Amino acid sequence: MTVALALLIALILDAIFGEPKKVHPLVLFGAWASRIEEWLILPRDRVSINQKFHGLLALMLSVLPIFGVILILVQWPLFNELLSSVLLYLCIAPNSLRQHTLDIYQPLQKGNLPQARQAIAMIVSRETQQMDAQAIRKATIESTLENGVDAIFAPIFWFVIAGPAGAIFYRLSNTLDAMWGYKNTRYYHFGYAPARLDDILNWIPARLTALSYLLLGDSQKAWFCYRQQSPLCESPNAGVVMSAGAGCLNVKLGGSAIYHGQLKNKPLLGTGRSATNQDILRANHLILLTTLLWLALISLGEFLA
Repeated sequence: MTVALALLIALILDAIFGEPKKVHPLVLFGAWASRIEEWLILPRDRVSINQKFHGLLALMLSVLPIFGVILILVQWPLFNELLSSVLLYLCIAPNSLRQHTLDIYQPLQKGNLPQARQAIAMIVSRETQQMDAQAIRKATIESTLENGVDAIFAPIFWFVIAGPAGAIFYRLSNTLDAMWGYKNTRYYHFGYAPARLDDILNWIPARLTALSYLLLGDSQKAWFCYRQQSPLCESPNAGVVMSAGAGCLNVKLGGSAIYHGQLKNKPLLGTGRSATNQDILRANHLILLTTLLWLALISLGEFLA
């Protein structure tokens, strides 16, 4: 089975079924990682190097056994043929990403801010209870642009580079970053290794995604925002996709937000006008176009190879 065909089947499976309704394998992995965290995390007064070492050990114990099993199984041609698409399907979530944003868009359209705040709280870590409609719109679009990498394009990239095992390794590492990558007293040092690994694994996919956004929208403004604004962002990867995406859509994003009770000054992103409800749909459309572009380029590359 070619990579392009496996990707097409995975996208069709996601479009039909979405994420598994009962228990997603990543939920089981999260429970396994939480148990390891309980075993290894140290009291907060321990020195940082010990916490970092225990975090690295937790990362290895969580990911490597599963990665090793998949790496062995895909050596069998029949397994690789039958399950490559299924494994990739479990690593991507375009349907879920779209549905989460629609769950925010619909109450915004009706002027139901409490419901929109409740929905946006499902996909962002910032505090949402005091958000006005404009803040909700910006956060939704930013999350869509950024999560396009985590939930779609980085797993596809690593699937192309290293097959199902590569996609699985990325998705598990990214899940640990989502669990332990917080800069608070509990995880600041323990989550150091997962956060740095996630930065490394996302570095190329994030820039390929930003380039894709640039090609599919207002290229001149996207390039300007990418060059001028992404260096101002704290995250080396989120900044490039959010700035390029904001320029592509020609909307203003970014700005200060409250995280865990603390006001965080974030750079302004994008240019042009303030975001509207319809820009949430435009951001989703950009994700869809980017997915189709990647599928087309992978297909073309295999055809010419």
